[in-house]
Amino acid sequence: MKATITWGGDAKFIGKSGSGHDVVMDGPPDHGGQNQGPRPMEMLLLGLGGCTSFDVMSILTKARADVTDCVAEITAERADAVPAVFTKIHIHFIVTGRDLRDPVVKRAVDLSAEKYCSASIMLEKGGVEITHDFEIRAPEDAQ
Repeated sequence: MKATITWGGDAKFIGKSGSGHDVVMDGPPDHGGQNQGPRPMEMLLLGLGGCTSFDVMSILTKARADVTDCVAEITAERADAVPAVFTKIHIHFIVTGRDLRDPVVKRAVDLSAEKYCSASIMLEKGGVEITHDFEIRAPEDAQ
């Protein structure tokens, strides 16, 4: 896996993934940026969320769960001192579908957290406390 980061002027950088996709990262105006993209630390959270969501949906699909939507809401805390590393991350899954059962969704979330999500496991080994929970919604309850 490879990636290239190119300076775009001021506090803007363009990341190019090995699969050929570009992502603009930028800083806030008070740090020389123009707010044209997410911050690099936000990208870490997005990567974590994408990794674990991919796992959860893959496991639920294999379990033949009738999922119509899956949202991962992520909240994070960072250290006050430099380096301002993540200290705690919480991932709340909102899984919407028909006839979904708690044990099936719990198993998918647990397997992602404990076995499959490389991003989550890597961050935990680095000292980040990561917690997970979920709620199940019926399609008519979705907002």
